[in-house]
Amino acid sequence: MLDELAVTDLGVIAHARLELRGHMTALTGETGAGKTLLLGALELLSGARADPSVVRTGAEQAVVEGRFSTRDGEELVLRRVVPRDGRSRAYRNGSLVTVAELAEAAGPLLEIHSQNAQLALTTTAVQRRALDRWAGVDLEPLKAADDAVASLRRSLEELGGDERARVREMDLLSFQVGEIEAAGLADDDEDEALEAEESMLADALGHREAAAAALEAYDREGGLSDSLAAMAGALADRAPFVESLGRVLAQQAELTDLVGDLRARAEGIEEDPQRLEEIRRRRVELRDLCRKYGDTLSEVLAFGAECRVRLDELENRERRAAELEGELA
Repeated sequence: MLDELAVTDLGVIAHARLELRGHMTALTGETGAGKTLLLGALELLSGARADPSVVRTGAEQAVVEGRFSTRDGEELVLRRVVPRDGRSRAYRNGSLVTVAELAEAAGPLLEIHSQNAQLALTTTAVQRRALDRWAGVDLEPLKAADDAVASLRRSLEELGGDERARVREMDLLSFQVGEIEAAGLADDDEDEALEAEESMLADALGHREAAAAALEAYDREGGLSDSLAAMAGALADRAPFVESLGRVLAQQAELTDLVGDLRARAEGIEEDPQRLEEIRRRRVELRDLCRKYGDTLSEVLAFGAECRVRLDELENRERRAAELEGELA
């Protein structure tokens, strides 16, 4: 029910406010007093087309507001603003809505009758509701089906778009995925391992010479080995120094292991120019991938996985579109 109507700067009306008391209200007056404008104000609240020419001379915009009581006992305020320049705006309880949403909200609350016809009966929505009520149709299953169809149509529309843009995106993704997969990145620590190997091979001769110098210092007469042996001999069978002798013997054993390990490592270092060149080429390839796709190999692998997922989605588009169209049918 309409409880209050406020009109500002509409036609000849500068400002008018009507408070309705729940009974029949009749508007009378001479021609040109504004009765038709009040009816036009109600039509604007019902979603009728807004003509900027209805704005009062000298005003920037016309405003129509209606306060309604719903069947649930709640209050609903509808508002329509018609500017002199630009498109009209509609509000429901202070929130901006479309004109269609305004009309939907006002539909159950306003019925405008002409002399010979009930205008609401000419709308498809009202006719459909009347037919459904007469037939006793349960609308819930139909509404659920309609929502499902709408969801399928939205999904199908999302698969649409610019075909050329999609082809360009697929070409780029195919190149990126191909480049990353062709690199054969199995370990995101590969570059660190290659860096260590490159450092060893790049100065293999220097590494072997350093090991040889260390071994020579150990083996030379009067060197560390001889010194530890002399210490052990001097402390042997001396009860006060049993603990010290044990530590010397432990150092001898540790040093023997160390020398053996050093000798084995030195013997394993060989100059290999071909392998060194392979490592350097591989590291250049890895740096190029990081320059394009991520700061680390881990990020490169993650980017490649994302591209693969997106590419699969695009490649499966036609199949998915056919499935959706089949569901809609």
